[in-house]
Amino acid sequence: MTVRKPYVRPMTGWWRKNPFFVRYMMREVTAPFVAIYALILLVGLVRLAQGEAAYNAWLSALTHPVSIVIHLALLVAIIYHSVTLFKVMPKTMPRLSIAGLALPENTVTICGWLATVVVSIVVFLLVRHP
Repeated sequence: MTVRKPYVRPMTGWWRKNPFFVRYMMREVTAPFVAIYALILLVGLVRLAQGEAAYNAWLSALTHPVSIVIHLALLVAIIYHSVTLFKVMPKTMPRLSIAGLALPENTVTICGWLATVVVSIVVFLLVRHP
């Protein structure tokens, strides 16, 4: 009787063989950058609640050159994350239909971007200094 070794499929680098999975993994890698920026904003909110001096200290820390470089890296990661998220949005949500006709995937993506732009403009107008 011969002893056969079971086949073990190699798993290292499986995602690098398919461009779809490379883009997927890149989007997943950018998710912590989104969380880091959310934490930076949360710290700003806490500093604002602590008073004017604490908030001004937080603002001055944001103007430090290291902080600016970090924010630029975060900006690039968040833009990539947003673009890929809006591209995948129509594939992950239920099919939308109006009067029995399914909306094209491109329409869903454009509506997502349009909603983001409108909300961003409204928030900017609400928080801008007079």
